[in-house]
Amino acid sequence: MDFLRSLGHPEEIYNLLRFRMGCRAVLSQQERDSMSDSLQTCYKHLKETGRSFAAIILALDGELRDAMCVFYLVLRALDTVEDDMTINLQTKITMLHNFHTYLYQAAWRFTEGKHKDRQVLEDFPTISLEFRKLAMVYQEVIANTCHKMGVGLVEFLEKRMESFLDWDQYSHYSAGLVVIGMFQLVASAGLEDTPVVEDTRLLNSTGLFQQKTNAIRDYLADQLEGREFWPREVWSKYSKNPSDLAKPENIVPAVQCLNELVTNALQHIPDVLLYLSRLRNQSEFNNYAASQIYQKIPVSDPSAGRTQSIVSTIQKLCLSDGPLVFRHRFSPIYLPCAVLLAVLSWQYLSRFKALE
Repeated sequence: MDFLRSLGHPEEIYNLLRFRMGCRAVLSQQERDSMSDSLQTCYKHLKETGRSFAAIILALDGELRDAMCVFYLVLRALDTVEDDMTINLQTKITMLHNFHTYLYQAAWRFTEGKHKDRQVLEDFPTISLEFRKLAMVYQEVIANTCHKMGVGLVEFLEKRMESFLDWDQYSHYSAGLVVIGMFQLVASAGLEDTPVVEDTRLLNSTGLFQQKTNAIRDYLADQLEGREFWPREVWSKYSKNPSDLAKPENIVPAVQCLNELVTNALQHIPDVLLYLSRLRNQSEFNNYAASQIYQKIPVSDPSAGRTQSIVSTIQKLCLSDGPLVFRHRFSPIYLPCAVLLAVLSWQYLSRFKALE
């Protein structure tokens, strides 16, 4: 699972968006002085394991900021268990199934991991302490999300990614639930209308879009680690083995395979835009990215027709006289979902630039 790792670049985009939206990059000295030592340590872990995500969380104020910090660290710890290939399979299954219960065990920690983010497992007592200090409405969201993710991810520890349906299901567990949980925290803080947040289908689409872009981008790194997140339904059309797509002589089928995956991910963008249009707190978006993507679609590609259709739909949604119009700006203290979505779009567009 790499949704939580995905917001690590490009740094200049974050700097621009923080400037435009008034997002701060650090806590004030007064804020740090008012925190307990354990909470200060949580923000230290946040900065170390999710530098760019930290910039988004630090744009918040008060209890929602602390809840989102803990939410991130709990899921980062869960993510680290799944990603650590040195953990015995049975041990990993047990940990993922039970991880939500560790939030209520003051002394639980895991010190046998080898993953680069293992500090969130080794120092989990500090994170769980701050979790138990949160208001119950935040605790329930975090614990429920952790439980659903843990159980869902176990399903794919030994299961191959066979179909687009599998891809959707895994993306739901690893990213859709994260986005749903984020907005539930926002609703719990009274910053968004509950009926809007309850439309989990649209929220899930946002997570699926992000997770799929990550799987597309991280193909080579996953291959080197012995992990495969491209569905067999797609890559088997272009190669006998997914690893063969990295060979220079297979550049044409590799790009065609990539484009089919990209097209599948693009289908989620209308849902993302529709959801943003329903938010009480909205932001302005432009249509430049969709136009650039359309221009880069190779007409000879097997997925070209489907890709053009989806991008045209996105363009129509975003027209000034289209069904989705964004007229208001986010408050600086509101969760900057606009920052998140803008970065997702930038990452997606960069996949196309790589194919020029």
